[in-house]
Amino acid sequence: MENQTAKPVIRFPEFTDHWNNTKLSELLKEAKKRNADLKYTTDEVLSVSGEMGIVNQIEHLGRSYAGVSVHQYHVVEVGDIVYTKSPLKANPYGIIKQNKKKAGIVSTLYAVYNVKDENAHGEFIEHYFSLDENTNRYLRPLVKKGAKNDMKISNAYVLHDKIFVPSVTEQKKITLFLNALDKKIEQLKQKKTLLEQYKKGVMQKLFSQQLRFKYDNGKDFPKWERKKLGNLGECFIGLTYSPNDVVESNGTLVLRSSNVQNGRLAFEDNVFVDTVISEKNYVKENDILICARNGSRSLIGKCALISKENEGYAFGAFMSIYRSKYNRFIYHLFQTDLFFSQINEHLGATINQVTTKSLNSFSFNFPCEEEQGKIAAFLATIDNKISRTLAQIEQTQQYKKGLLQNMFV
Repeated sequence: MENQTAKPVIRFPEFTDHWNNTKLSELLKEAKKRNADLKYTTDEVLSVSGEMGIVNQIEHLGRSYAGVSVHQYHVVEVGDIVYTKSPLKANPYGIIKQNKKKAGIVSTLYAVYNVKDENAHGEFIEHYFSLDENTNRYLRPLVKKGAKNDMKISNAYVLHDKIFVPSVTEQKKITLFLNALDKKIEQLKQKKTLLEQYKKGVMQKLFSQQLRFKYDNGKDFPKWERKKLGNLGECFIGLTYSPNDVVESNGTLVLRSSNVQNGRLAFEDNVFVDTVISEKNYVKENDILICARNGSRSLIGKCALISKENEGYAFGAFMSIYRSKYNRFIYHLFQTDLFFSQINEHLGATINQVTTKSLNSFSFNFPCEEEQGKIAAFLATIDNKISRTLAQIEQTQQYKKGLLQNMFV
């Protein structure tokens, strides 16, 4: 028999009552208000994002994807709960979010619900479903997938199952605590954004030579000289392997385009192979890993600097390695428009790639080695601050996830 009451692992001490297994229809009711009077225009169409929540479509995506007419769109008031019937990687049955910003409209592909204030606190519902396993566990038994992976579920049936909830008073206490964590995460994200903007502005001044370092004795460094990458280092193409070489474990990690995110290595999407690998297909410390070929033109040229701890990984055939003793400086140069403008000039007409020959032909103005060192050290200091802030964000997010897993039933 299904349990009708339960208690969470972590709880505020003033609360001792059991949580009740409650049908979602007792907490929410379907909102059926439509935009019949055209109060809202295409400028106020909302989208639902797994990370950002409910956001204005134009502000989030850069344009409106609304149909010719929006008079049948659902009206979403502030505080309403929205279920989007679109699969995401982490949420194959869709996501459930609360509208916390401005009122607007969503297409009929979304389901909109009002919160029954006497039984539920809307932000508690939002926090409950912010945990992927809660969302997936709730929706999995309800949703039927169509032939095109579309969601076969009525708006009313979404409310058919149950979740454990405490009193509204306890819901509000939990919400206040989790909102404080969200505020801290948002502040850290803003700090990271400001550091990235500062770095971008400084780099523009450094590489345009508006901002120059000097010798320690105060004298000017010499003029920068135009040089080709092929004269300063070597470029290598990556490992070709077959699907039969791919293994689940006990293989060599092959770095691919997905392993380069925001100028750093990322390891959320990895491929391991068990095959013979040439020495030249292993990365070394201070190598620059470059996406040289990709289905998306916008990804060509993105790169990451290899650290000591990442030595021994291989790199795939769609990637290139640039190796030079000047890479501490060149890596930052590769983050600028000076690099990407030459990438765009050399991209193939039909194939999105930049060849080794092209990379070697790229030319830039270079300072003397000592000024390179000062520039690289200065920018590395900013990078370290960004990395520390990113680590704080990830730690706080993991802390919150752990709380969600233990503060809810």
